[in-house]
Amino acid sequence: MLSTPILLDYQSSTPCLEDVVNAMAPYWSEIFSNPSSKSNLASINASAILEVSREKIQEYLFLKKKKVIFTSGATESNNLALLGFARNFYKEKEKYGHIITLKTEHKAVLEPLDQLKKEGFQVTEITPNKDGLISEAKFISCIRDDTFLVSIMMANNEIGVIQPLQKISQICRSREITLHSDCAQCLGFLELDSLDSVANMLTISSHKIYGPKGVGLLLIDKDIELQPLILGGGQEFGLRSGTLPLPLIVGFTKAIEIAVLNQKKNTEKFIFHRNNLLNGLLANNSGLEINGSMQERLPHNLNLTVLDVNGSKLHKSLKSKIICSSGSACSNGKPSHVLLALGRSFKEAEASLRFSIGLKTTSKDIEKSIQIITDTIKSLR
Repeated sequence: MLSTPILLDYQSSTPCLEDVVNAMAPYWSEIFSNPSSKSNLASINASAILEVSREKIQEYLFLKKKKVIFTSGATESNNLALLGFARNFYKEKEKYGHIITLKTEHKAVLEPLDQLKKEGFQVTEITPNKDGLISEAKFISCIRDDTFLVSIMMANNEIGVIQPLQKISQICRSREITLHSDCAQCLGFLELDSLDSVANMLTISSHKIYGPKGVGLLLIDKDIELQPLILGGGQEFGLRSGTLPLPLIVGFTKAIEIAVLNQKKNTEKFIFHRNNLLNGLLANNSGLEINGSMQERLPHNLNLTVLDVNGSKLHKSLKSKIICSSGSACSNGKPSHVLLALGRSFKEAEASLRFSIGLKTTSKDIEKSIQIITDTIKSLR
């Protein structure tokens, strides 16, 4: 029988923790009423549970100035933030403006911005430095008099680099520019005790932090106004109509609590395994190059280009033994636009591997992975 592949792709998704599953259990068939309805006691109780979840999230994330808006996930949150804010800007100002982003953003940011370009807005996509980090000087040089919105992710989903968001935030604040940041990869992996000040709008995803799929957050400053994308009920401050999935929200809230409480301990484990994987691969293989800064990097991320091998054959050879990726889960097998933006050739981008460490990763997993990858590279060369 074939052995189970080693899972090193936790940035694509994570399994629900047992405590998360247990927290959700009563809300599937026992406490199942619609939290948006106030017509009976059961619905009023469900509504109270919803608001308690919202308050708990504000407490866990030290939020005092943000609205907590529940969505179906980070993709919807990004769309609501970017499309909703830009369209409201046009409605109020009766003019189109200028938006700045990075070429290495997730497609859930780049594609909504492409839509806004079609509607009349102007968008500048900045190419980052070779290490994946944005140049402060280049960013400042791109700001125009009509720049009203910036979207820069806190940490990249492919190469794991952590952007200098506090500096970007200060620059935006001094020019009265609204800042949005996709933080889907950050919660539980970085200390996040200043979300109120780091950006005006923030996106968080449940299934990246050992919570259920199908739920996410958009955190926005209380004075920000958005045009809703989904109409028909007026839930979530009138910004996101539709019956809210109370079981998923309760599970997400529990996952946030666990992620925040265990962030420091888990980070030490992630760094230990990530560094052992990197050092083992470098010691046993030539022609490996790291993509992105190792200093400013998520603790569970490693992205490598394997020179002088066929990328398609590399991934095909590893597929049954190690679960990893060549880029984002949304790239549909195409070479990573992130790596191409960093200057990688098409061939090099294809021959790149993203590994991400998880809570269930063991030292034995790392040792076996080093051996499998090394044997595969030698065989292909």
